[in-house]
Amino acid sequence: MTDCGLGDDQDPDGYQTGYGEWEPKLWQKLGVDSVEGLPEEPPPITNEDIKAASNYLRGTIVEGLNDSSTGAISAADQQLTKFHGTYMQDDRDLRDERKAQGLEPAYSFMIRCRLPGGVATPKQWIQMDAISTKLGNETMKLTTRQTFQFHGVVKGKLKPAMQAINAALMTTIAACGDVNRNVMCSSLPQHSQYHADVHACSKKISDHLLPSTTAYHEIWLKDENDQKTQVAGDAIVDNEPLYGPTYLPRKFKITIAIPPHNDTDVYAHDIGLIAIKGSNGRLEGFNLLAGGGMGVTHNNKKTYPRTGSMLGYVPKEKVHIACEKVMFVQRDNGDRTNRKHARLKYTIDDMGLDVFKGKVEDIWGEKFEEPRPFKFDSNIDTFGWQKDEKGMNHFTLFIENGRIEDTADFPMKTGLREIAQVHKGEFRLTGNQHLILSGVSDEDLPTMKEMLAKYKLDNTDFSGLRLSSSACVAFPTCGLAMAESERYLPELITKLEGVIEENGLRQDSIVMRMTGCPNGCARPWLAEVAFVGKSYATYDMLLGGGYHGQRLNKIYKRSIKEEEILAIMKPMIKRYAAERNEGERFGDFCIRSNIIAPTTEGKAFYEN
Repeated sequence: MTDCGLGDDQDPDGYQTGYGEWEPKLWQKLGVDSVEGLPEEPPPITNEDIKAASNYLRGTIVEGLNDSSTGAISAADQQLTKFHGTYMQDDRDLRDERKAQGLEPAYSFMIRCRLPGGVATPKQWIQMDAISTKLGNETMKLTTRQTFQFHGVVKGKLKPAMQAINAALMTTIAACGDVNRNVMCSSLPQHSQYHADVHACSKKISDHLLPSTTAYHEIWLKDENDQKTQVAGDAIVDNEPLYGPTYLPRKFKITIAIPPHNDTDVYAHDIGLIAIKGSNGRLEGFNLLAGGGMGVTHNNKKTYPRTGSMLGYVPKEKVHIACEKVMFVQRDNGDRTNRKHARLKYTIDDMGLDVFKGKVEDIWGEKFEEPRPFKFDSNIDTFGWQKDEKGMNHFTLFIENGRIEDTADFPMKTGLREIAQVHKGEFRLTGNQHLILSGVSDEDLPTMKEMLAKYKLDNTDFSGLRLSSSACVAFPTCGLAMAESERYLPELITKLEGVIEENGLRQDSIVMRMTGCPNGCARPWLAEVAFVGKSYATYDMLLGGGYHGQRLNKIYKRSIKEEEILAIMKPMIKRYAAERNEGERFGDFCIRSNIIAPTTEGKAFYEN
């Protein structure tokens, strides 16, 4: 009666687009295409619909929080609460058991703070520790984007947790959602004044690009007994001068790196700023990269990771405005029909880099200058004690995969809380999920060393592979996880450390990363070797990323389990030890030795 239809499995809705075109042809052949009175199927509600109808992120969040019949909130409000810094999750370890008992999933919420540059005071550390103990699951996660994350917060404790975070002079607004999120900044403080200049810029950009809605204050911070209808007067209509009522098409991330350290993975974000030092040793400006992004969808070749493209140099006084204009072009030109094609990287590739850059310069009224020279040496942290030019001491602690908790053998959380009681400097969170005890005077140094030793926090004597590793949360709390990550990567490294030791590579840094899904929170696509969760205990293996975080890796093997991972990695490590050139990094060796093809960027990522 009609030709076969053809659906495209690479479309965001699978076969549905093709089916939608085919079905009317069948009704036409049957002569029923003009029958009247049949109900029209409503189109599916999209994130854009939810944002537009939310009254600037209010939705029915208050009603959902007050509904004691369930530990959940509505599907629409689950999208809106992301803008407020919280995701609804459930304990996936308990999911089947509770289903068998006829119970709803064990719902709880993850809360993410907004912490520009990753710098917190000792008092704030103590307050974050208390929140995790009293209102969360008694652990804290230091994230790959330099902030605190709390897990296991049940709905009834969500508002008290938000209020406690704000009482610590911190916030969670725009830590998630289709807005500019936490602005990262290099943590290593060898040059304290220069670093302070750069950190001030990170805070300026963060504050400049904050959403203006008063919904956050109304929902989370307003006193229950306050009878005023609004925080900002009694006007019911809000305003978003930067974002508009539908905000951005997708999340937007900005990071700052201070050469020679690329410890924030500057190439992996929507905007990457590379700090340029002036002749006076102070910050002069930034080289601006645009279009980086890590998230992909398995088996969908229309999605791909991408490193940022150089737009040019911007003086420090204008950098927040330049970031704003890049964000505006994405706001007005990004794909709002397909969230898998909505990040800035796709907008730039669809428009072409020169056209995109021209649009930014047109609305900015300025031109990017020629990029200034810079050089990166690594994208890992430097552990142990360091002294800055002012004579202050800084100690970088190894926090495996960023998890702050107490165990029977290792009272890490207690130790850090006790240190925070007497520390006079700062805590700096790193983009590799570690922690810097910053600003220790020579006078206080003996006390700090004694306390670090007492709680076993001074141990950085781990293999270079372990020190350079990173993993996302994955099971049990992340709803997107397809495989283990944080709980499994340490075990995998332990099984590889024998061959590492045997071949004299214990001190050698090999950047290994693991994620439970392809959304890329631990930025696996830039690692020298990476494992991306495909299904339970099954991973895609990638090789050949740049040690400086400047080059994507490449898929080497698909859907492999631990036995095959070890069978591949052990002889490969032996070969690397025997055949590498002096100073050659593992990722570079994999390409030179034809173990993996050279990386191709963007739409060509899956070639070769």
